[in-house]
Amino acid sequence: MPNYDFVLNGEPVSVDVTDDVELLYVLRDKLGVTGPKYGCGVDVCKACTSHLNGKAFRPCVTPMSDVQGQEVTTIEGLADSVGADLHPVQEEWINRDVAQCGFCQPGQIMEAVDLIARTGGKPSDEDIDAIENMCRCGSYFRIREAIKAAAARM
Repeated sequence: MPNYDFVLNGEPVSVDVTDDVELLYVLRDKLGVTGPKYGCGVDVCKACTSHLNGKAFRPCVTPMSDVQGQEVTTIEGLADSVGADLHPVQEEWINRDVAQCGFCQPGQIMEAVDLIARTGGKPSDEDIDAIENMCRCGSYFRIREAIKAAAARM
């Protein structure tokens, strides 16, 4: 089996897996990182959204060969990336009571952090509406409020 080396939440990791294994299964089953959720496995629900070299991506459809030598950040490493107890987006999620069941929230938060970065800290309503992460509880209006509040803080 090939050996894959990458940085996970600021720490170097090495795993031996076959080439066809998707990163999400390695994160959850081999490395014990359970923040990225398995929802659909085909890049539709986006519950697994994490960051690859600082940009949102879906580990459920990313083969291990794509992460060799790269930097992966999951919800578990998000606060450490800014040196705080919680990232401002995580804090606003709490302040605005966004989470209901909470299943999609790690992916939603990681997508929001990427959106704020891509828009220079000024996401429009249209930018937020373009987020395709699914929330079965329907807390989209609170997600919008949290993203705007976090962007204003950042």
